[in-house]
Amino acid sequence: MSPAALVPLVVLLPLLGAATALILGRHRRAQMLVSTAVLASVVVIASVLLAVVDADEPLAVHVGGWPAPFGIVLVVDRLSAIMLLVSAVVLLVVLVYAVGQGVADRHRETPVSIFHPSYLILSAGVFNAFIAGDLFNLYVGFEILLSASYVLLTLGGTGERIRAGVTYIIVSLVSSLFFLSAIALIYGATGTANIAQLSVRIGALPDSVQLVLHLLLLIAFGIKAAVFPLSFWLPDSYPTAPAPVTAVFAGLLTKVGVYAIIRTETVIFSEQDLSLLLMVVGALTMVIGILGALTQADIKRLLSFTLVSHIGYMIFGIALGTQLGMAATIYYVVHHITVQTTLFLTTGLIERFGGATSINRLAGLLKASPFLAILFFIPALNLGGIPPFSGFLGKAGLFLAGGEQAAADPATAWLVWVVIAAGALTSLITLYALTRFWNMAFWRRREELDGYESVLLGSVQEAPEGATVTATKTTPRLMVAATTVLVVVTVLLTVFAGPIFGLADRAAENLVDPSVYVSLVFPGGVQ
Repeated sequence: MSPAALVPLVVLLPLLGAATALILGRHRRAQMLVSTAVLASVVVIASVLLAVVDADEPLAVHVGGWPAPFGIVLVVDRLSAIMLLVSAVVLLVVLVYAVGQGVADRHRETPVSIFHPSYLILSAGVFNAFIAGDLFNLYVGFEILLSASYVLLTLGGTGERIRAGVTYIIVSLVSSLFFLSAIALIYGATGTANIAQLSVRIGALPDSVQLVLHLLLLIAFGIKAAVFPLSFWLPDSYPTAPAPVTAVFAGLLTKVGVYAIIRTETVIFSEQDLSLLLMVVGALTMVIGILGALTQADIKRLLSFTLVSHIGYMIFGIALGTQLGMAATIYYVVHHITVQTTLFLTTGLIERFGGATSINRLAGLLKASPFLAILFFIPALNLGGIPPFSGFLGKAGLFLAGGEQAAADPATAWLVWVVIAAGALTSLITLYALTRFWNMAFWRRREELDGYESVLLGSVQEAPEGATVTATKTTPRLMVAATTVLVVVTVLLTVFAGPIFGLADRAAENLVDPSVYVSLVFPGGVQ
């Protein structure tokens, strides 16, 4: 069988699995087996696709035999394959975590009949977005994952989740409106929505028209990626969902937006330079996001703000536009997906074990559960950028690329160094915020909890309408095992940083030359 035949399966299998899981609504174990088998199969397929495109050449599949731009084209290059594999691994591990939580809680938080079909549909939308070869198919991928995310975000039907879900839905609809409007205008101006063909035709438009279309796409994708000032919705939306849902949202959904921005800047508008705007946005996203994290007492809200701030590093790498900058961005995206997901899964364990997620109500966890302390400590150091973890390596790659860009273009060197300084400051504040939580929740003795005073707690505040202390629950081994696997993966990103960065560099090599993407979709040339 040709490797190209595997490409549609990464979308088709989750959709078929969702239908099967819905039919098996009264058979919980069967639903779990179907969901796990589907995502495990996608992990295998994504691994094969990555090996094939890295060793040979990218793959383009014309669905139904219709040639582009008349038919749907699915494209898998090194970047797509990397994103497919990482997202499939994360989705599978989080599913195992959710199964463990569901069994322990008798599926109160994640009702099986609803959760598994919705989770697989979300997966299909994510995978479809990564292999879409035209803007409308990318829009379809976004809408698939967003439709499923509305259900997952409001599981349980509590007032807090419904309010968060309403905000999330409104923001998502606004983003989709911008995206759909941009597609309509782009099609009206160029006669196509095919990404490869747009790379050729968009340059023939007047500069003012290009700028408007470019900004419309960036606004749409910026909302989805949660870049400043379009990130206001995220800290109030993600923390309310069940732990596995929050982990997937934090790890993956914003990265779909980042991926779309990469394609926009490297293929569609490769000849129009908005790097200065992106650098300013990247720096503001870093600083404003992490300052918000400093004031949070609740770890879920704190992590949501760090999620926003670290998107700024990726925007900075995209703005550089060089091969090294893109390679460092890809490596950092992989790092951030795994580390951010791991921290949210660990937070779910902390909430079950300690009965709360606020540093005002947690203490003595190091003595009570040393292993849980390690599970949180390793990814916390990683996110904070402590050497030799992948967080440090990714930031070092971005800063090195920035230094090279500053040397090559003295006119904008001052801005590059400002962004690098913002990135270094953000990394230090991230480390401070996370170690503050670790000290209060794990290192502080439980008998000190009542009336405890510290300068570390002087500036933090509870979440608006935050919940009070909850009852502790049992912590299933399956949840701990799934979290441990992701912690190990984050460490492996450091151990095998050389080969992974080499793969990211080869992916970036394709990105800086849009003709590679164009010739893949249109081997005989395109008008």
